[in-house]
Amino acid sequence: MEFTWSAASAILFTIFIWSGFVRTGLGFGGALLSMPFILLIDNRPLVYLPIIALHLLIFSPIALFKNRRIHALNHPNTESAGLFALVDWPYLKKTFPILLGPKLLGVLGLVNLPAAILSPIIYSIVSVYALSYLFDKPIRSKHAWMDYPLLMLGAYISGTSLIGGPLIMAVFMTHVAKEKLRDTLFVLWFVLVSIKMVSFLLLGVSLQWQAHLWLLPAAAIGHVIGDKFHGYLVKADTKVFYRVIGASLLLASLLGIAKQILGT
Repeated sequence: MEFTWSAASAILFTIFIWSGFVRTGLGFGGALLSMPFILLIDNRPLVYLPIIALHLLIFSPIALFKNRRIHALNHPNTESAGLFALVDWPYLKKTFPILLGPKLLGVLGLVNLPAAILSPIIYSIVSVYALSYLFDKPIRSKHAWMDYPLLMLGAYISGTSLIGGPLIMAVFMTHVAKEKLRDTLFVLWFVLVSIKMVSFLLLGVSLQWQAHLWLLPAAAIGHVIGDKFHGYLVKADTKVFYRVIGASLLLASLLGIAKQILGT
């Protein structure tokens, strides 16, 4: 399926609004819930992953500081009102050494894999996530021995495509209090993505600065909407929401795989 330049631009702008909404509203999934749709429009993952990465670096601190300010207002004159009050630093320090190696290996895989191989890998991984959402069987770390493999696999996938978040979250949501989960993940994503961006620079990968001029406003719109809906999404019964997301992701992934096979 071919798109005119104007149609492709409008669709990509809309997808990046969605990406910003998901990232801020849920605390993860900005790349996961947008890459399958982006690749249907333009099958160049290495072009769009740096864009999504920079958006995370810009908007996650904004959400983090706003959440901290709200928390400080609700808990005046207490130790919990301090900077990064809702970040579980001990657990971050415990898990970061486990994540670092696989993350770097994943980045090396990303820059060395051609789009014809990387895109089907992304679609296949997303399809697994989609099925877990569709059938309400989220990936969870139910046993201590599962933590390390899930963290390492999630970090590697995050390095190759920024879509390893659900695997990492499967572990964090078991060990981090719910009220601290989003801010803790924001800090983790910021550090991991910073490593990825520095690796891109060292390896000579273009960061697509020109694309940010027109896609950054889209991410900003999504961020504002997601920030307003975050409280609702946390408190509401999200099973129907995730099933719709799962069905949409599965359809996009199947279309993407078919496009790769047919070469159209």
